Amino acid sequence: MTLQTPTLILAILERDLRLALRHGADTLGSVLFFILAGALFPLALGPSPELLRHMAPGIVWVCALLAALLPLDRLFGSELEDGSLDQLMMTGLPPALIALAKMLAHWLTTGLPLLAAAAPLGIMLGMPSDSLPILLIGLLLGTLILSLIGGMAASVVLGARRGGVLLPLLVLPLTTPALIFGAAALDAAQTGLSWGPDLELLAAFLAAAIPLCPLAAGAGLRAAVE
Repeated sequence: MTLQTPTLILAILERDLRLALRHGADTLGSVLFFILAGALFPLALGPSPELLRHMAPGIVWVCALLAALLPLDRLFGSELEDGSLDQLMMTGLPPALIALAKMLAHWLTTGLPLLAAAAPLGIMLGMPSDSLPILLIGLLLGTLILSLIGGMAASVVLGARRGGVLLPLLVLPLTTPALIFGAAALDAAQTGLSWGPDLELLAAFLAAAIPLCPLAAGAGLRAAVE
C-alpha cells in the first residue's frame, strides 16, 4: 500500500458516483421497487393495522434485500465489457481495494437511498414511531452487508454465462442471517423486548464481511481479467 492508495480509492469512488448520476434510473428503480413492493403487502394481507404492524419488520427487510439486488449485475459487468476493468486493475491498487471502493459506491447509490425510503415505508405499514430508529440502525448495518456480499457475488459470477441468474442464488442464502437478525431486532423493539443482542449480531456479521468480502471479490476480479 502506497501514499497514493487513498487518492486512487477516492478517484474510483468519485468515478462510480458520477456514472450513477448519469444513469440515475438504476437508483430510482431500486427505490421505487422498494416502496411499491412494500405497498403491495397491505393490498394482499388486508387492511388490518395489527397484522401489518406485526409483519412490517419482515416486509421492510425482504423488500430492501430484493431492491439491493437489482443493480448488482452492472457493478462489474459493464466495466468488463468495455475494458475499463482492465484499466482499473492496472492502477496499482490491490484488487480487493478496487472491489471495496465499488462496493462502497454501490451502497452510496443504492443502500443509502433505501435507508431514506425505509422510514416512510415503515410509517405506512403502521410501525410505531419509537421503533423507527431501530429500523434505520438495523438497515444501516444491513444494507452495508448487502453491498459487501452482493459485490463479492457479482465478482464471482463475472464473465459467467447467465450470471444474472446465478447472482440471486448466491446472494440470498448468504444474506439470510442479516435478514433474520435485522427483522428480529425490529420485532423486539415493537414488542418491548431487548433488541440490543440482535443488532450486536448484525454488527458482528458486518465486521466479518468488511475484510472477507473484498478479498474474495478481488480474487474474482483477478480471475475474470486473467
